[in-house]
Amino acid sequence: MTFALSDMKLTSHDLKQGERIDDRHSHDGGNVSPELTWSKVPEGTRSLAIFCHDPDAPLISTTGNYGFVHWLVYNIPPKVNHLPQGCKDYAQGLNNFDSIGYGGPKPPPGHGRHHYYFWVLALDLEPSMADGLELAEFLEKVEPHVLGMNRLMAYYES
Repeated sequence: MTFALSDMKLTSHDLKQGERIDDRHSHDGGNVSPELTWSKVPEGTRSLAIFCHDPDAPLISTTGNYGFVHWLVYNIPPKVNHLPQGCKDYAQGLNNFDSIGYGGPKPPPGHGRHHYYFWVLALDLEPSMADGLELAEFLEKVEPHVLGMNRLMAYYES
């Protein structure tokens, strides 16, 4: 399967589709990852992953990707359908703050509104990838193994 939206659903008590992200989830606020819940996981799923990406950020990575990676969590067992606020469980990838785990929204001063896409991916891979992957490396590994995916978008501005 290629990267295309599926019937999976991603919801949150902390984030509402198209609405502003609360300061407690921002980098300069509490920097606490939001609660996320997903449903309609495809049959055959062996692991799940979550990532948050800001395509509005003026960053071009060494791999040529635009935007800013705020969070990557993977190796989530298929029976799990929820990450609580502040989750540090499962494998955590490298964000563009050069740290492991969640790094909340932090648009550059005067840069205006940024959109943050929280993605859930259902994979036919066993939860065994090493910690510390970068998003580009992770996506390259999982692209042929995506069974379903969807997203939740919210915005933040200082």
